Amino acid sequence: MLRFRQLGALAITVLIAVLIAAWIGPVEDAAAQAKTYDAATVKRGEYLARAGDCIACHTLPAGKTFGGGRPMETPFGTLFTPNISSDKETGLGQWTADEFYKMMHTGRSRDGSLLYPAMPFTSYTKVTRADSDAIYAFLMSTPPVHQPNRQHELRFPFNRRELLLGWRSLFFKQGEYEPDPKQSVEWNRGAYLVEGLGHCSMCHTAINALGGNVSSKAFEGGLIPIQNWYAPSLTSNREAGLGDWSIEDIVGLLHAGVSNRGAVYGPMAEVVYDSLQYLSEEDVRAMSVYLKALPARAGDKSEPPSQAVTEQRTSLSPLGKKIYDAQCAECHAAQGQGKPPDFPPLASNQSIVMSSAVNPIRMVLNGGYPPGTFKNPKPYGMPPFAQSLSDVEVAAVVTYIRTAWGNRGAPVSVKEVNELRSAPLY
Repeated sequence: MLRFRQLGALAITVLIAVLIAAWIGPVEDAAAQAKTYDAATVKRGEYLARAGDCIACHTLPAGKTFGGGRPMETPFGTLFTPNISSDKETGLGQWTADEFYKMMHTGRSRDGSLLYPAMPFTSYTKVTRADSDAIYAFLMSTPPVHQPNRQHELRFPFNRRELLLGWRSLFFKQGEYEPDPKQSVEWNRGAYLVEGLGHCSMCHTAINALGGNVSSKAFEGGLIPIQNWYAPSLTSNREAGLGDWSIEDIVGLLHAGVSNRGAVYGPMAEVVYDSLQYLSEEDVRAMSVYLKALPARAGDKSEPPSQAVTEQRTSLSPLGKKIYDAQCAECHAAQGQGKPPDFPPLASNQSIVMSSAVNPIRMVLNGGYPPGTFKNPKPYGMPPFAQSLSDVEVAAVVTYIRTAWGNRGAPVSVKEVNELRSAPLY
């Protein structure tokens, strides 16, 4: 009887040991796996993480790097980005490289749960296994940030993850990037960065009612609901179409944040600051080559203004000109020619006359600076006028800028200004 009890106790001890080993095994495997990567791989992973702009979403302003918790307001509720530091309890410290690649490639977490598409897995699926492993190695080398993840605050039924199966069937195509043999090595490198790690189409493609990017309208521009800015079309020369830009001007804008054709502000300034300025000249040039080659969108001809539009422009423009001469002409010049690259031109500037007036309205209200970059360490900025100009005055000056000097933009209403006055800055 005693021996039976001894054997039973031994069996329980062995069982407990097996369970503990099974439980801590992945942690040890993950830690051991991370240590197998050499310094060169970690350094390449840091570069690739910069190309993917991971820090922008997974770091709170003034927060600890990769600690997560940044809120993302969407039409369906608020999402909170996860902790992707090396912390074993609240970050990725227990993940293996296989699990990390599975998440990047399939849009599923390590427990199999479906990720919400605010995580750009529809683009990251194109990332190669080697690049995914390098990013994993870098993230596992970062200081651990012990910060528990916040639960999403989504309205019913959007809080039901199983509904994402339908979304994925419409908007997600899994698979690594496949080079186009008809294109150059440089073009393919640019395509890999733009369509994959850079996930540029997430902002520059309109989001439909289901929260998905329509592939047939790729890079045709759209409102970014999370940040209340407008990402211009990269295919239409009425907006930010790059067909008539030089490669040098595109490189300058992406790498420095300023060029002779204009400057970046708002969310794009953050992208340049956190990501693009750190890329090599060769990679930024490759992206520029790919972007410049995007097919032009049809239907770019301007429609003649309606009588109502003409009347509104006529009523607002005199006041707008008065405000412009007093507040804006010193930097942007009397005829809107600007003083490039420090003060961008407003005449014949596509970003001024886009169908959406969100960006020029926000610039007048909130002001802003291009990012401080290695190539432009002391950027010139624009002061905010929200406190000194009324909604009527802002509508008037933006209307004047959008219609003067040959610009053919539509007038801005007082209602549009009022709706954006309280928009969050980021």
